[in-house]
Amino acid sequence: MKFSRYGPARGRWRLSVLAVAAAVAVSGGGLLATGRDAQAAAVVVPLGTAGSFVVLAGAGITNTGPTTLNGDIGSFPNPAISGTGTMTITGTNHAGDSVTQGAKDDLVTAYNVAAGESPPAPITDDLGGKTLTQGVYNSATSIGLTGTLTLDAEGDAGAVFVFQAGSTLTTASSSRVLLTNGARSCNVFWQIGSSATIGTATSFRGTILALTSITMQTGATSIGRMLARNGAVTLDTNTITRPRCRPTPPTSPPTSPPTSPPTSPPTSPPTSPPTSPPTSPPTTPPTSPPTSPPTTPPTSPPTSPPTTPPTSPPTSPPTSPPTSPPTSRPTTSPTPPQVTKTPQGPVGTGDGSGWSVWLVEPPVVPWFGWTTPAAS
Repeated sequence: MKFSRYGPARGRWRLSVLAVAAAVAVSGGGLLATGRDAQAAAVVVPLGTAGSFVVLAGAGITNTGPTTLNGDIGSFPNPAISGTGTMTITGTNHAGDSVTQGAKDDLVTAYNVAAGESPPAPITDDLGGKTLTQGVYNSATSIGLTGTLTLDAEGDAGAVFVFQAGSTLTTASSSRVLLTNGARSCNVFWQIGSSATIGTATSFRGTILALTSITMQTGATSIGRMLARNGAVTLDTNTITRPRCRPTPPTSPPTSPPTSPPTSPPTSPPTSPPTSPPTSPPTTPPTSPPTSPPTTPPTSPPTSPPTTPPTSPPTSPPTSPPTSPPTSRPTTSPTPPQVTKTPQGPVGTGDGSGWSVWLVEPPVVPWFGWTTPAAS
């Protein structure tokens, strides 16, 4: 076998080229990849009891104008909350009670977890106009947003986005965070090293965990949370809705296939055959035979024969014969003998009535005899 003396050198040269290319890519400025950027999967930040709050502060809450807060609010250690007269709160105003105190403790934990997530992709310019996939993004200084930032979950409903800012977060007026392909507000977190300002009419998404304070300018809205660890939260005609993550999407695919096949075949056969035979035969025979024979035979024979024979024979024969013969014959024959001439005066008196009638009635036809008076 023949070895080339250039082999190892060429291999080292190729590795050097790849290393230089990687270094150029990293030092290219701006976000590591300004288009779709696949990062190491971020972890959901555990909010604990702070998760039920849409506004949580350490130095009070101030509101101006009609503001709608769909969730709990509270502040501790400074419980001052002003402008509640124009607030619509669908949750509970805990002010500085024990619930708020517990939520503040959980906020500190959540802030530290978000700040420690890694490995991050660097951010060195404005996020406006960018599309980012799930992962951890870090700016050593501030994060700015002018325009639209698109967060693409790529069909993964569990995709998590974590943004880390060394100092501030500021959005320009009418900016927005757009979620696509399954991205959800409940999985977007902004860990801010000082304060956050959400500009006028901005449409924001995600939970802000600010070390100091948070200000929402006029007309800004958010599906997320405004959680200020030490400072105040200032509101002005805003709407903030607490996001809700439901485990339905991830659970649905695995549950549907396994449940359908096993459940359908086993359940159908056992239930149909066993139940049908035992129930149908035992119940039908005992009930039908005993009830039908005893009831029908005893009642039908005794009632039908006794009633029909005695009534029909005696009535028909006696009535028909006697009525027909006597009426026909006696009426025709016996009638003539009843018309007779009674002799008037003695026989042979010469008065013209000296005749006698002898009525002889044979069995069927009568016989009449006439006598002539004797000559004088």
